[in-house]
Amino acid sequence: MTATGEVSPPFGGMVEMVVRMRLVLFAILLGFPFLEAVVLVRLSQVIGWWIVAWLVLAAVAGAALIKEARFALVARLAAGLAQGQFSIAALTDSARTVVAGLFLIFPGVISDLIALTLLLLPGPRIVAEAAPRRSRALIEGEFRRTR
Repeated sequence: MTATGEVSPPFGGMVEMVVRMRLVLFAILLGFPFLEAVVLVRLSQVIGWWIVAWLVLAAVAGAALIKEARFALVARLAAGLAQGQFSIAALTDSARTVVAGLFLIFPGVISDLIALTLLLLPGPRIVAEAAPRRSRALIEGEFRRTR
């Protein structure tokens, strides 16, 4: 109950927030292709038909990236399992490459820039290499359990 005696809904403003989030997601999903189309039309007016060659080459590069990521993932996981480790870095690197490949396949200049950003930004591997590693030295000593 509120101070005025009104009964508040059981989830408060959660329902409105979920509806708002769905509208934002819907606007993004419709707005991104529209923005891509506008940019493509503007660039085709400036560059001409070379934009078609760019789109075809980007799609071919995206397909090649996805194919390479599949083989690289298998090789990285096999190498890690041979050493007795499971490498999450192999999964994240391959996932970034696949997402970048999908962005390259999607026709548009903005999605191509997003794909290039994904490919060129350093991954978590560099952060993991910079972190200090724990030594696996055996520490000898005595242990006694007391109740």
